[in-house]
Amino acid sequence: MRVAMIGLGDIARKAYLPVLGVRRGITLALMSRDAAKVRAVAADWRAAHAYSDLDALLRDGLDAAFVHAATAAHEELVTRLLMAGIPTYVDKPLADSAAAAERLVALADAREVSLMVGFNRRHAPAYVALAGVPRDLVLMQKHRVDLADAPRAVVFDDFIHVVDTLRFLLPAPVRDVRVDARVRDGLLHHVVLTLSGGSGATACTAIGTMNRVAGVNEEVVEVSGQGRDGQAVRHRVVDLSDVHIAEAGVQTTSRRGDWTPVADQRGIRQVVDHFLGALGAGRVLSAHDALETHRLCEEVVARIQALTPAA
Repeated sequence: MRVAMIGLGDIARKAYLPVLGVRRGITLALMSRDAAKVRAVAADWRAAHAYSDLDALLRDGLDAAFVHAATAAHEELVTRLLMAGIPTYVDKPLADSAAAAERLVALADAREVSLMVGFNRRHAPAYVALAGVPRDLVLMQKHRVDLADAPRAVVFDDFIHVVDTLRFLLPAPVRDVRVDARVRDGLLHHVVLTLSGGSGATACTAIGTMNRVAGVNEEVVEVSGQGRDGQAVRHRVVDLSDVHIAEAGVQTTSRRGDWTPVADQRGIRQVVDHFLGALGAGRVLSAHDALETHRLCEEVVARIQALTPAA
């Protein structure tokens, strides 16, 4: 299988190349507009096929493509790939607006080509386990040291992971949405998203926060609820690794094994397996559920703008 990796930034090199570069049956074709970078990365991974031009890459033929280019380039790149009939995996986000994401999903449907957005947390073992426990309340924090930025950039490039993980873990369809935020001098400092679902005895709430000036890079997810025996239990996952379970006043802790690869811990290998496995089985993957996350991100941006006083 001839597979392209388009865009060779940190995520591509540190997370995806270590998975794809050692996978049997894969011939890698690397592409970056930076010719020097693509030659260097190709040499590091002994990849014989390196490109700085998309037309040349497409002419030589592909079975699948992974897109890790800058978000601003996604719509054009993914459009070209889908028009060429190439199953495409896009590192989040699919695009930096819901409207652009809708265009790409509609194109994939029309061309009957697989399109998948790389929400790796849905495949991370610790979070997959959370999806199987009682979840009346979901809390997620994902913080950064000092990265205040424009609201749309923060929401679509980073907070989108929080939005999608809340949707993944909320055990009922979203009924109500609330957004709070702080914007200073046009830069988003923090944002809080509250999603409500269910009603009465099935009521559930998911709250996600991101502080871009937190002084720490950290990701914590907590879920709590009552099991069949009525016993309250809380599960807490720190940085997708350490799992703390509290029940009846007793807490137990398990940690990632010393030899567990980071790619496995963060769901990278699993999400790649899902995408390539579907292609091998002849299944067409749809990005419609991912589109709902992008629509919710668009709503978050709109509500932040509504909260921000005009200059």
